[in-house]
Amino acid sequence: MERTLIIFKPDAMNRMLVGQILARFEAKGLRLAAMKLQQSPRAQVEKHYAVHAERPFYGELCDFMTSAPVVVAILEGPSAIRVVRSMLGATNGADAAPGTIRGDFGLDKQYNLVHASDGEETAKQEIELFFKPEEIVDWQRAGDKWICS
Repeated sequence: MERTLIIFKPDAMNRMLVGQILARFEAKGLRLAAMKLQQSPRAQVEKHYAVHAERPFYGELCDFMTSAPVVVAILEGPSAIRVVRSMLGATNGADAAPGTIRGDFGLDKQYNLVHASDGEETAKQEIELFFKPEEIVDWQRAGDKWICS
């Protein structure tokens, strides 16, 4: 099982889309391993987006991500990272294909609703940044055998 971190950004929270988007991930067959609501500390957001620190939008991105609460979650399943990113669609909602989350709900590059890990190493680092090991639940759903072999 592969794990990925997702963050429902302030725009998803303010537009009340968290439930609809989460339902899509669950309907696909991904399983929740952890989830929490938080007002992200600035230092945590700066560390999370440190890869963009030299880019002109970095400060604005950190301001946005600390402007409202977010829901942070870990999803798991076969190829979870690739599956989640595919379901999200292009970063800019205006360019995202219909049927993807951003294609159906987004029109903007910054207000793109959900962050998702872009690789296994990144997912590991992001999960460690947002969750303590004891906050992650290892469990099996009764229906997992019907989702993948």
